[in-house]
Amino acid sequence: MNPLKRFGIDTYMLLLLAMVLAGVFLPAGGALAAGLKQVTWGAVWLLFFLYGAKLDPRTVRAELLNWRLQGLTFGATYLLFPLLGIGFAAVFAPVLGPDVTLGLLFLSVLPSTVQSSIAFTALAGGNVPGAICAASVSNLIGVALTPLLVTLLMHRAGGGTSLGAVAGIGTQILLPFALGQILRPRIGGLVARHKRLTMAVDRGSILLIVYAAFSAGTIAGLWQAIPALRLILLAGVIALFLALGMAAMVMAGRACRLPTADRAALFYCGATKSIATGLPIAAALFPADQVGAIVLPAMLYHMSQLLVCAFLAQRGRG
Repeated sequence: MNPLKRFGIDTYMLLLLAMVLAGVFLPAGGALAAGLKQVTWGAVWLLFFLYGAKLDPRTVRAELLNWRLQGLTFGATYLLFPLLGIGFAAVFAPVLGPDVTLGLLFLSVLPSTVQSSIAFTALAGGNVPGAICAASVSNLIGVALTPLLVTLLMHRAGGGTSLGAVAGIGTQILLPFALGQILRPRIGGLVARHKRLTMAVDRGSILLIVYAAFSAGTIAGLWQAIPALRLILLAGVIALFLALGMAAMVMAGRACRLPTADRAALFYCGATKSIATGLPIAAALFPADQVGAIVLPAMLYHMSQLLVCAFLAQRGRG
């Protein structure tokens, strides 16, 4: 027996930590980064194809009408977190500086993650169809709503929507899921009998996402963007922001008496933020010389949420 398990650390957690260290000290750059991007894309595509192949379409349709889960997730993403962002910006602006504070506000209005939030929900035994609906709707709406909220919160001119983000959600998430649904009568039973395959794709895609995120941050000069002391302070602020957001999701799920599976979907979809959608929007909204500092809070939040959610999901929590 692994002696580290008594501290909540198992082989998968060690692999996650290894991916973090590899991304920081051995980041994928150039052709390797391009190859990693393609492999990660393919792993996520396969993940959603398998989800589609094993999910009853009647369940998916029902989840679109699950107004409590969908409404709470949307409210958390586009109401609760922006309010938290305004409060944090007011308190911490003197120590973070203007650009990083702007980034904190930008983080607060980003949509939910898609790939990782659904994978974590599945890993925790939560409501996967509900998570697919919540995360996909959050991103499709967020492509238009995030720039609008940025404009309202920061008094800046909006930069429009990212058609690439919409296309990405369609081709990487919705298309394979739809294909899986179409082929479900033929292959659904086979997928259901090989649960280890789905688990391997779940966990493997998360490991790839973690390594890719840390690699991209390192290559982009994430750790040189601000002084060391300010980076430490920002890490503390982000940790508090994440903790409050997650605590709010837990309390909301209990207060609204959601079923356990729905609570997991709310937790992983409501408390996570997407840099996949956020980075293209940031590039469209802000001057090039400001983008690095502005997206830094989102990068740190993204990395933190992956580690915390992975730790909780494999223990069936959320």
